Amino acid sequence: MNIALIAHDSKKELMVQFCTAYSRTLSQHKLVATGTTGKMVAEATGLPVQRFLSGTHGGDQQIAARIACNEIDLLLFFRDPINAKPGEPNEMNLLRLCDMHSIPLATNIATAEVLVHGLERGDLDWRDIVNPK
Repeated sequence: MNIALIAHDSKKELMVQFCTAYSRTLSQHKLVATGTTGKMVAEATGLPVQRFLSGTHGGDQQIAARIACNEIDLLLFFRDPINAKPGEPNEMNLLRLCDMHSIPLATNIATAEVLVHGLERGDLDWRDIVNPK
């Protein structure tokens, strides 16, 4: 499966900790991420991560384009719900695209853990039918 990783600045360390904890599971899948998040995850875990531009420079839009083309199977997007972001309209576009294309989405660590455990059990294998490799 193709898993996209995005994290707001205040959530990047949490994403690194999450990916470290689940590195065995994540290593069985292709990871893509916005620039800084991808760099931090790759350096901390040793996992190969295809990096796009940073979110503020369009990386989230690059991931959105791949979602629109059904090239992403799961999005882990650790958002900061408290502080408004300049790119918030782009974020809403990401969420809308996930809904339109039935892409499982986690916007916090609790939901991400549920999805990763489902991934481990094979609960998300239906994505292979929707998006055959």
